[in-house]
Amino acid sequence: MSTSAYKVSGMTCSGCVGKVKTEIGKVAGVSSVDIELATGRVTVTSDGLLDEAEIRNVVEEAGYEVVAV
Repeated sequence: MSTSAYKVSGMTCSGCVGKVKTEIGKVAGVSSVDIELATGRVTVTSDGLLDEAEIRNVVEEAGYEVVAV
């Protein structure tokens, strides 16, 4: 099991959180996604190592930006 943390900008409400959580949750191997709206911190737990570029892509496709890892 592996855990990765990201900082995502642009999330302003629980709807934003839900959208990002849903999109990241679709990535193969992801077992859970926890998001702190106030800080933009996204913690992803997965079965193995994740492709960071894929996480960035799904976040961007949802309309947000990964600003730090």
